[in-house]
Amino acid sequence: MNSRNRNKKRIRQIEHLPTIENKYYIFCEGEKTEPLYFEGLKKAIEQNPIYRNMVVINIEGVGAETIRVIEAAENKVSNDGIKSAKVWCVYDKDSSSSERFNRVSEKARSLNRSQKDVTYHVGWSNQCIEYWFILHFDYYDSDNDRKYYRKYLHEKFRELGWSKYEKNNTELFCVLSQYGNPRQAIAWAKRRLDTFSGRTDSQSAPATKVYELIEELSNFLPEPLRGKYIK
Repeated sequence: MNSRNRNKKRIRQIEHLPTIENKYYIFCEGEKTEPLYFEGLKKAIEQNPIYRNMVVINIEGVGAETIRVIEAAENKVSNDGIKSAKVWCVYDKDSSSSERFNRVSEKARSLNRSQKDVTYHVGWSNQCIEYWFILHFDYYDSDNDRKYYRKYLHEKFRELGWSKYEKNNTELFCVLSQYGNPRQAIAWAKRRLDTFSGRTDSQSAPATKVYELIEELSNFLPEPLRGKYIK
C-alpha cells in the first residue's frame, strides 16, 4: 500500500472514531451575571479545535435562589432524560437562610447516593459570586456585605478602563482572564476554603466553590489561555 492510500485510510479511521462527550449542565441562580460569565468560558472552549464536538456545555439562568436551583436542575434532568452528565448548581448565599443554603449541598449528596449516571455538584459563593471575581485581583478575607464586593469591582474596573463593573457585561470572562490572575484566584479560593475545614457552607464566609467548576472546565481551554488557569 502506497503512502497516499495509507493516509486516506488513516483519515477514514479518524473520522469514524467514536465521539466522547463531556456533558455539563450549569444551572445559575441569576439570569445575567453568572450565565454571561459562563457563556464567555463556553465560547473560549469552543475555540479549541481539539475538544470540538467533545465538550457540551448547557447554561441556564434559573432566576431563583439556593434550593430552587437544584430543584430546577433535578426537574430538567428528569424531564429531558439527561444521561451521563455533570450537573452544576451555581448560587449565592446573599440573604438566604443558613438552613436553605446548606440544604443544597445536602440534596446534591443525596442525589449522588441514589444514582450514578448524572452527578450533581455545587458551586456556591458566600456571600456572592462577585467574591470569586475579586479573587482574580486580590486575596480578600473580610466578611463584608456584598455591596462592598461590588464597590471594589466598580473601582477595579474603572482602573482597567471600564466605566464600572456591570452585572450584564458580556465581556466579563474575557476581562477577568486578560487583566486578572485566574490561576491565583483558584489558589486563593482553595486557601479560603481550607480555613473553614469542618464548618458548614453558611459558616464559610467569605468563600466560594465556583473555582472547582472553573478548574475542571479550564482543561478544555485552548492554549495559551489554559495556562492562565491551570499549569
